[in-house]
Amino acid sequence: MARSTFLPLMTAATASAYIYSRRHDTEPYFAIAATWATVVPLYVVVWMSWIFPFYVSELRHIPTVPGFPLWGQFFDIITEECGVPQRRWHKQYGPIVRYFFPFGSERLVVADDDALKHMTVRNPYNYPKPLRAKLWMVRILGEGVLLAEGPEHVHQRKALAPGFSIQSIRALAPVFWQKGLLMAKSWKDEIKESGATTKSIEALEWLNRTTLDIIGQAGFGYDINSLENPETPIREAYRLIFAFDIWSRLLHGIQAFIPASKYIPAKMNRDMDISRKIIVDKATEIINVKQEEAAQNLNAKDIIGLIVKDNKRLQDKGEKGLSFETVRDQIMTFLGAGHDTTATGVVWTLHLLSIHPEIQSRLREEIKDYLPFMFDANQRYDPEVFSKADPDRLPYLDNVCRESLRYIPPIPMTVRQSIADDTLAGYKIPAGTVVYVIANAINHLPMYWGPTAGKFDPDRWDNLPSTFTNNAFMTFLQGPRGCIGRKFAETEMKVILCCLLSMFEFKRDETFDDPEKWKMWRLVLRPKDGVRLSVTTI
Repeated sequence: MARSTFLPLMTAATASAYIYSRRHDTEPYFAIAATWATVVPLYVVVWMSWIFPFYVSELRHIPTVPGFPLWGQFFDIITEECGVPQRRWHKQYGPIVRYFFPFGSERLVVADDDALKHMTVRNPYNYPKPLRAKLWMVRILGEGVLLAEGPEHVHQRKALAPGFSIQSIRALAPVFWQKGLLMAKSWKDEIKESGATTKSIEALEWLNRTTLDIIGQAGFGYDINSLENPETPIREAYRLIFAFDIWSRLLHGIQAFIPASKYIPAKMNRDMDISRKIIVDKATEIINVKQEEAAQNLNAKDIIGLIVKDNKRLQDKGEKGLSFETVRDQIMTFLGAGHDTTATGVVWTLHLLSIHPEIQSRLREEIKDYLPFMFDANQRYDPEVFSKADPDRLPYLDNVCRESLRYIPPIPMTVRQSIADDTLAGYKIPAGTVVYVIANAINHLPMYWGPTAGKFDPDRWDNLPSTFTNNAFMTFLQGPRGCIGRKFAETEMKVILCCLLSMFEFKRDETFDDPEKWKMWRLVLRPKDGVRLSVTTI
């Protein structure tokens, strides 16, 4: 839009200056002040909010949400669950919709199958993340594979691929079982100490510690041990970074538009700087250890160890490997994005199982049929036994996990900005257009999922409607920008659920608010106050 604003603004300013100059009784400084006092409001109200969006914009032919562009649909977006307004707009106006942020800023939200395939598979590098969207994430995640763009992303993803292969993840699965069982045992001990068979447990905090320990051990060969030491520095750092209080969320929003606000001496910024230093220092320490192991040609069992070893092999051959800083940023990415998203996915699954007892019972029976050792206290903790278990053999478990991730995607949306002119769904998309892909909208559209799209139903995966496409399930995105850790996260999720469902029965604790009513989004879509479950030993 910036290309179209200079001419009308200067025309209006020149015209206004001429009119005032014809008045001989007007002082020059007053004429200038009066000119701009007239032009700017006129420009904002008339040009940006009426003439440009409806008569000039190249996007004006795209179906548009009704409203006044001066403030647009901003209040709908900030007062409703992330993705719900867009879900409604897609149903009303179609699979590609234009709406407005304040001051006539245009946004597109896309759910069209071919357009999504074009953005994610055919031409993904024309749609990088906007700079503003990356600013705060870089501080906590580094510029790893999640935030890298273009050739750098291609290079990083290729280098990381061996560490996320199916073979690598199967080799790491015993770590998932070990940590999942440790969490389940901790819950059992808490219930026993309470003197009852049932206890109310806030599950999200426990799951964040479990998945953090898993990514530490499986990802880097480093035992963070936050399950047994909740106040370990790494866990404390992420607890501060992902704070969901109103001021942290507000300042996070401001930083997307005013980058210099990160220097404001506010508590959130101080916490962010302290936490970032803890994480960077630990990542640096881990890489130094892995480089020493690679130099000694020791066998690597963790993801970063495999990457560093392969990196050394490439560099010894004179090929370009990953720099020290790039490997460090991968650790930051895996730690930050890798543990919180999976923990959120598991906690929403437990919540959904707690309010659908028939699904919970059926899933438990499948686990008992396929993994009977999990129900034997003498066998479940034996590494020789659980190391051979394959959760991918459980079809209903697979359905439950996929349906939970569809119904409440932990990462509800992603934003992109075109860097060159393009075409989506038959509409011309000029360079600089901001485009949203909202998983929490697409995953619920009847046009793909049929009339039961709004229902939690694991059985749907055995009989998908003819209208279903791969792009109807956007929880992990698709194509080369899709989540590289998808298989890791899915396996981790299945293992944790097997550990918990084999030892406990879950009901929602009715003394607390329904977590689905208070979903908050900041990188992940999590329940505002966690998820309180009434946990009973079986």
